[in-house]
This record gives sequence, C-alpha cells and structure tokens, in this order.
Amino acid sequence: MTTTAVPEFQHRTVLLDEAVDALALAGARAGGVYVDGTFGRGGHSRLILSRLGPDARLIAFDKDPQAIATAEQVADPRFTIVHDSFATMRAALTERGVDQVDGILLDLGISSPQVDDAARGFSFRNDGPLDMRMDTTRGMSAAEWLATESEQTLEKVIREYGEERFAFQIAKAIVARRAVEPISSTRQLAGIVAGAVKTREKGKDPATRTFQAIRIFINKELEDLEAGLEQAFDCLAPGGILAIISFHSLEDRMVKRFFAAKANVPQPDRRLPIRAVDLPQPLLKLISKIKPSDAEVDANPRARSAVMRVARRLPLPEGAP
Repeated sequence: MTTTAVPEFQHRTVLLDEAVDALALAGARAGGVYVDGTFGRGGHSRLILSRLGPDARLIAFDKDPQAIATAEQVADPRFTIVHDSFATMRAALTERGVDQVDGILLDLGISSPQVDDAARGFSFRNDGPLDMRMDTTRGMSAAEWLATESEQTLEKVIREYGEERFAFQIAKAIVARRAVEPISSTRQLAGIVAGAVKTREKGKDPATRTFQAIRIFINKELEDLEAGLEQAFDCLAPGGILAIISFHSLEDRMVKRFFAAKANVPQPDRRLPIRAVDLPQPLLKLISKIKPSDAEVDANPRARSAVMRVARRLPLPEGAP
C-alpha cells in the first residue's frame, strides 16, 4: 500500500489506535469486511488496512472531493472509496456485493485540512469565501443560504444546531446586514456575530457556535447521522462492532440514545404467557466509552471534545422470529 501526504494542511487522526483497537481485528476477524464511514485523510483506514488479512475488504466513504483525491492514492486492492455520505451505506454496499460487514467506524469530526484551508469557509480564524460545504460539487453554500433564508429559520438553526442562546440577536443582525451588502466571507459573518453576542465563555470566540450550526445544517450532518446509524446497524453481522467518534453534544446525544434503544429493550409483564424466545431481545451490547488521553489532548487540542462509543451487535436467540 502506498500513501501520499497532504502537502499543505496536516491532519492528526483523533483516537487513532483506540478506534482501530475497538474493531478487534485480530484472528479470524482480520479476514472480514469493514467500513470506514468517514475517510477524511485516511488515518483510520490506513491503520485498519495494516491489520487486515490479504482477503479482507475495507470500504470507505467521504463527501469531500479532497478526501476522495487522497483516498485514490491508496494503492491497495482490498480498499474501495465511495464518494458519498455514509448515510448511503446500505445501497453502496449492496451495489458492491456486500450484505453484511464485521465492523464499522464513524469519525464524525471535521478534518484539520478542512478547517485550516480558508478557501473552504469552515473557520472564522482566517478570512475566506463563506462556503462550508463538505462536498463542494453539490448543494447550496453557506453564503447562498444566508442570502435567502428567513430570519425565523436562521434563528431556529443557530439556536438548535449551535445551542446558541443569542440566536435571535444573531439572526436579526444577519438579516439587517444582508439588506446592505452580501455576506460572502467568513470574516464578515464572524464580525456580525461578534457584534450581536454580548457575552461569551472565556476562551471561546463568539462565532464558534454560529459557525458550527451553519456547517451542521448546510451539510445535513444530523440527518446523515440519523440515517447512518440505522443503516450501520442493519449492515452489521452478528458479533460486528460499531465504533463512533463524535465531537459535539448533539451528535453524542444521538449516538448515546441510539445505542441505548438497541441495548435496553423494554420487557413485558412476566405474568403474561410469553415464551422466552418470543421476548424482546437486546440487539446491541455496549462495550465502552473512550475519551482522548491527556497526552493526546496536549498534542492535539482539537481532540479535547471527542468521545468514542463502542457497541457490538448481538445475535438473535435460536428460534426467534
């Protein structure tokens, strides 16, 4: 396998060893089929490939054309890259002759090259066009959305996706500014937010929550996660591992609730005449919740908010419908 380094913007994969360890690739499992739902710059995929056997397969997904370009440099016959969201997993696997997989990893974080490249418009730290799309080949940019959306919807998105208590003031300021001039750069938007937000947590830029909210909305990140969780579960073989790394509370809350719903099945009244085999059975076993070590956070501060939840798919009992 050969790899090509990212020349300008470097990326440190969060929870690299912990995530790949969670997939338990030793022994017979090293010959299975695995999914990396978010290739990024390939840190997890490369380590997974290094531990897989010669007959194994790894199918990776990403929406970002730059990530796809990096993935196409991975010269390994066991590896396949799909230019789409992991929310299309079921159809993409079926198209490639795969019914079930032995492990799925989803790293929901935005990659450092995306943040650091001002041309992508994800960050308020460097001025650039207000784009924010993961897939720059399709969809509406953040600038286009801000130019046309109603004040009420702007407020709702910023409040719900950014958990921003000044959402009303920010939405009102955006509408007032766009009546004067187009809002087309990250610096413009950051300045508008700074003028509308009166107080902020120490050490946090006033624009942080608003930029997060718009990015999540533009890229349909929560919708993709909701669909992706169900498809990942459906695609897992009995005994298969699902490991998910999230970076903000909205994502982690969704993952936690999904895992709990599959692992904690309400039981009917024991006095009812129901055979044991017909009782609702847990479908997932919760394995672990892992956060980056202090050493990793010191080396890569962007890892600070990461949390990984790991679960195993349980087989149905014999005779179950």
